[in-house]
Amino acid sequence: MDVLFVSAEVAPFSKAGGLGDVAGALPRALAARGHRVVVFTPRHGAVDPGQHRLEPLPFPIEAGGEKAGLWVVRGEAPVFFLEHERWFGHRRGIYSDPGHEYGDNAQRFAFFTRAALALPGLIGFAPRIVHLHDWHTALGAWLLRHEAEALPWAGAARSLFTVHNLAHQGVFPKELLPAVGLPWSAFRYQALEFHDRLNFLKGGLSCADALTTVSPTYAREILGPEAGEGLDETLRHRARDLTGILNGIDTREWDPEHDRWLAARFSRRRLAGKARCKAALQEELGLPVRPEAPLVAMVGRLVDQKGVDIVLAALPELLGLEVQLAVLGTGRPDYERALEHQAALRPDRIRVRTRFDEGLAHRMEAGADLFLMPSRFEPCGLNQMYSLRYGTVPVVREVGGLADTVEDYDGKSRGTGFRFREYGPRPLLTALRRALDVFRDRAAWRGLQQRGMAQDNSWEASAARYESLYEQVLERPPHLPLAAAGEG
Repeated sequence: MDVLFVSAEVAPFSKAGGLGDVAGALPRALAARGHRVVVFTPRHGAVDPGQHRLEPLPFPIEAGGEKAGLWVVRGEAPVFFLEHERWFGHRRGIYSDPGHEYGDNAQRFAFFTRAALALPGLIGFAPRIVHLHDWHTALGAWLLRHEAEALPWAGAARSLFTVHNLAHQGVFPKELLPAVGLPWSAFRYQALEFHDRLNFLKGGLSCADALTTVSPTYAREILGPEAGEGLDETLRHRARDLTGILNGIDTREWDPEHDRWLAARFSRRRLAGKARCKAALQEELGLPVRPEAPLVAMVGRLVDQKGVDIVLAALPELLGLEVQLAVLGTGRPDYERALEHQAALRPDRIRVRTRFDEGLAHRMEAGADLFLMPSRFEPCGLNQMYSLRYGTVPVVREVGGLADTVEDYDGKSRGTGFRFREYGPRPLLTALRRALDVFRDRAAWRGLQQRGMAQDNSWEASAARYESLYEQVLERPPHLPLAAAGEG
């Protein structure tokens, strides 16, 4: 199949979260299965053409009456970059600068999405599947059906829209509709209207031929009001078209046997190197080098979604459990300050690094005994899968992709980690105490580590699921929102 993959971020060129990882890895996994995949993304200001070997193309691309440039990185799944100085080139961020979201994001990403649909005709490509990701590209589902006369290949194509995080929807004043090049007929309940505002993500949910999200449990959760972010009714209407497919991880980048960032390498059958990684991490962070002290790691954004509030509430009691805690991440300034304050009070027990550090993230996954991920909600999550691969036992809240990837330890011979359901500091501490009890039983702990390291969370399995879904979607007639069916 020929697949056009459209994403606002693509690792390693640009990344704000898990979306970038998916858009960087899934196209390569699909290409390895024999499909022709073309990726389209903006050239954000932080993307250095020299560093990433971008090749300029000698022809422009036109969308919505504007012209822009193109770059490409050739490979098994070539990545085309949209060059537009005003919308993307002069900005260092993807969606915002620190503390300031760009006020023209609606116009920026509407232009980007139109350019994505113009790309195939320019490069002689006729995709059968247009795979759109998150609100930034959601207009593509509407455009593919309502502006198809300008796209000779569109009649045979189907759109697949993937929601990576329902909390981010692209909601704007309805008065921007003409500025993004849409007619007022698009502003209706069955398309982009949401409480008298323009909602890009709702347009994707309403108009795409098929919908996915990034774990089976999250796909079920968002059908209800608690996790549905105000769109649960729309999602229930499309429930038959919604599939949850777990993200994978890049097993070349995250491999304890070959990881360039580690003090020592190790594997499921040869775990000795993990103890050396722990000692090296303790020394790097300034923690006492104590092999017997359980080392707990947290790596990720310090935001409400990640459960930082209940970790802070649990900290006084947690630090009384004879554990060491290492935290790496950035986010809410008050969370950063609170964690740094605790580290200043107890430097022998907690160390905090409020920055992005790829190498340290790898060393923490490898050197920690336990990984803490008490998310309020988690569409998929990647860190718990990195932890499993590195023999670091996860302690997670039983939601979304965490529930799908971490099996609760049964006290005997099943399970890969420890789960808790209720959101709060007390359930979190109860799960941690369970984990610490097992940590003292070296044979049971080794079994937990080895079962986790044997788990296959590679992109190959996920790519096979997407391939099957693409085939199913191509066999269906195009989806038409209810009100559109009689519009002629």
